[in-house]
Amino acid sequence: MIEAEQSGGNRLAVLESLHADAALGRTRILIVGHSAAERQTGAVGLDTGMTLFLDGLPALPAAIEAAIRGAVEYPAPFETPPSFPFPDNESQRLLALERSGLVGTPPEDSFDRLTWLAARSLDAPVALLTLLTPTRQWFKSRYGLDLAETPRGWAFCNHTILQKGIMIAENLATDQRFAENPAVLGELGFRFYAGCPVVDPDGFTLGSLCVIDTRPRTLDDTQKQTLANLAALASDEIKLRSTDRQLRWAIEHGAPKNGRAAAPAQS
Repeated sequence: MIEAEQSGGNRLAVLESLHADAALGRTRILIVGHSAAERQTGAVGLDTGMTLFLDGLPALPAAIEAAIRGAVEYPAPFETPPSFPFPDNESQRLLALERSGLVGTPPEDSFDRLTWLAARSLDAPVALLTLLTPTRQWFKSRYGLDLAETPRGWAFCNHTILQKGIMIAENLATDQRFAENPAVLGELGFRFYAGCPVVDPDGFTLGSLCVIDTRPRTLDDTQKQTLANLAALASDEIKLRSTDRQLRWAIEHGAPKNGRAAAPAQS
C-alpha cells in the first residue's frame, strides 16, 4: 500500500516499480488520491484492468470488498473451450509457470534424481515431472519415456492440479475420464497413474510428480507417502531456485537508499 503522506514523486516511483514487477502477476493494485502522472503510469502498466484509481479514502472499502469477492474476473487463457478440466485460477497459474522459467530448460540432476527415485521406489516403469502450459504437457524430467512432451489434452495431470493431494487412477482403461485418452488407447498403453501436485513459492500448482504403469494397480499407504514426499522435494527445489534468483538480483543491483529494492522480473 502506498502511504498518503508520500510525495508524488515517491508514489510515482513505487507505482512504476509495481508495474515493472512481473512477479505480481494479476495482483489488484488500488491507488488512492492519485495524481495525473500516476494515472498515466497506470495506463501503460502490465495490466490496466488490475489497477484501480480511487479519488479518496471513502471509496476504498467498497473497492477492497469488490476485489475480495472476486469482482475482477480473470479471462480464461484458452481461445476455445478445452477438452480437459482446469483450475479456476488457471490464468494466474500460467503466469506463475512463466515466472518459474522452467519450461524449455535442459535436464537437471536435481530433478532427474527425483523421477528416478519415484520410479524405483514405487516399482513404476515411468516417472515424470510435468509442467502444464496452455497447450502442452512438458516434462522437466522423465524416466522411462522418450517423449519430451505431449498435448495438454493427454495429461492425466490436468486432474491432479485440481486438488491438494495425490490423484490415483488404478485402471485408466475403465476410468471414464481417461478411457479415450490417446496415451491409453495408443501404443503407449498406459493403465495406471498416480500424481501429486508440485507448487511454486506462492502456492500455484505448476504441474505434478507422477508415476505411470502399463498394468492396473494401486499404491499402499507407504507408497503414497513416498510420492507425496518426493513431490514436496520437487516443490522445495523450485522454491530454492526462486529465492536464489531474488538474492542474485539483489546482490547485482544493490538496495536503494530507502532500503527497498524493486523485485526482479522473472526469467
